Amino acid sequence: MSATNSIKEETQPSAPRGPLWALLSFERLITGPVIHLVYWAGLGVIIIAAFSVIGASIGVAWREGGWAILLAIPVLVLGLLIVFAAGLLWRAFCEFYVAIFRIGDDLAALRRVAERAPPPR
Repeated sequence: MSATNSIKEETQPSAPRGPLWALLSFERLITGPVIHLVYWAGLGVIIIAAFSVIGASIGVAWREGGWAILLAIPVLVLGLLIVFAAGLLWRAFCEFYVAIFRIGDDLAALRRVAERAPPPR
């Protein structure tokens, strides 16, 4: 019996345990599915920020009148551009985490295939 076989036997559980054990022992990761909920929550916050920018610029233009309308238009455009950029950055941030967890899933699948394969001669 080689050293790698004994290490594998020590690290693998003797009998399959339930899904609760898989969650508690980090054999199954839950961050992958949860990141979708985090993405939608963050997108909701960004949409609220967009409505805030629109409301603030319209409010300033209405309250001040006259030349303030000329100030409200660039504030509106710049604010919406910033909100749009924040949405893109939030999407990229969340996609990064999804990609990392998919890489982990792929590596786990490759490990399972490699453990089932016969040893090389």
